[in-house]
Amino acid sequence: MSLPLTDLEAEAMKLSRDDRVRLADRLLASVYGDRDMDEAWFAEIERRIAALDVGAPSAVAEPALSEAEPGHR
Repeated sequence: MSLPLTDLEAEAMKLSRDDRVRLADRLLASVYGDRDMDEAWFAEIERRIAALDVGAPSAVAEPALSEAEPGHR
């Protein structure tokens, strides 16, 4: 027996952020396919999130930041 969508969504929202990302990746792959490319991007996303979580420098280059208008930083 399957859960109603609202119940399934409520249960999914109880998952950790990482598990929700993994679930979203799997759902999107089931719709759009190209699993190898999806896995490569997912690995890169996880790497970047982990780097940000430990305080690694942002991926935005300093020259790009210095060129940004003050109101958009």
